[in-house]
Amino acid sequence: MRNRKCVLLGAIVLSVLIALPAIAGCAPKEAPAENMVTYLSLGDYTGPIAGLNVPADEGVSDYFKDFNERGGVDGVLVNFIGVDTRYDVARGVSAYKRYRTEPNLLVVNCISTPFGKAIAPMSEKDKVVQLAPGDGEFQAFPGWCFPWGPVYQNAFGATIDFIVKKWQEEGNTGMPTIGYLSWDSAYGREPLRGGKEYAEQVGVNLLEPEFFPVGAPDHSVWLTRIAANGADWCIIGGVDPTPANILRDAMKLDLKEQMQFVDATYWGPCEAVGIKLHPEACEGAYMCSFYLRGDEAWDHPLIKIAEKYHPGVDLRKEFAGNYITGMGWGMTFEECLKRELDKYDYENINGETHREAMESLTGEDVLQGIQGLSCYAPSGPFCRQGSDVVKFYQVQNGKEIDTTGWVKVPDCVSLYDWSE
Repeated sequence: MRNRKCVLLGAIVLSVLIALPAIAGCAPKEAPAENMVTYLSLGDYTGPIAGLNVPADEGVSDYFKDFNERGGVDGVLVNFIGVDTRYDVARGVSAYKRYRTEPNLLVVNCISTPFGKAIAPMSEKDKVVQLAPGDGEFQAFPGWCFPWGPVYQNAFGATIDFIVKKWQEEGNTGMPTIGYLSWDSAYGREPLRGGKEYAEQVGVNLLEPEFFPVGAPDHSVWLTRIAANGADWCIIGGVDPTPANILRDAMKLDLKEQMQFVDATYWGPCEAVGIKLHPEACEGAYMCSFYLRGDEAWDHPLIKIAEKYHPGVDLRKEFAGNYITGMGWGMTFEECLKRELDKYDYENINGETHREAMESLTGEDVLQGIQGLSCYAPSGPFCRQGSDVVKFYQVQNGKEIDTTGWVKVPDCVSLYDWSE
């Protein structure tokens, strides 16, 4: 059975890699004669988060193809460079050093929290806008980095609120006991920097967090410890298929009847990866998300671009919904470029003008409902966040179903002592 599951996971990753010829290579193309700006993605196409990052980068790559075919903005086109870092910090830093001198580099998108933080001093020195996952430090100290959505600790706080609400709706008294299980990495620990303080403020019993190595084949030891400490709920992390594998192990230990599970950091089971691998184990689990998932994503009008470049492909089965998240990155880039060229000549476009344009998006529905309104303000609560709302989806009959609509996240970043 385990071998069959491994083969299935390999097939999932392979199916999206086959569709990725435009971004799988690392060598930059010779700069064309046209007016051009560069978008660099430090991605993961063959490592532990490839199942979600491949479709996301396919989405932004397809969006830029369509953008260039439309003539760009005032004839200015986008040079998209995608690099496979394999989710490795050293490779990520090396790739940035290699491509930081590309002509008119305006944005570098870091797929990993650890090397997003690692290159931040360089991108700031180069005055290049950085997109990254949700490290609250970038909200606490606004600079050149703009997280994709609400930062992880704020999503963690929203998850605490969600659990308490569900607990009370089920007629329980007091407060639930909550476990936490995630990767032993900067990503896995980030939600607790402010999230832990928020849990204490709300009054839930948050157990001592449990961390496991990236790539751990089994999670039984940590799950058993959380269960033994009386957890009613367990917040899980990692990038799909890791959360689905945690649920697999929980079902094996008969823990799904004792605890309810929720992924608080966006990358939980999706239909094309974890739910496909472990449908029974994932059933009933919840996922916090700042972006549309499931049918809500695939029914979005922008999916016509995916259909244009992938004719005959059953996208709902072969691509994770993160494809549309990647398209959102492209939409944000296009809107910023429009604003820059409305104000400056092409020769004067640079990282500083792009940062200025990013900050001007605040309060606007740039992404046409893919996520909430932009919060890319220069300063203030929730600044530097792609949005300040999330949804909670549940796996129901193998589908990702929205159970809450958009709900605002609390500000947990301000609760953490950043001088530590």
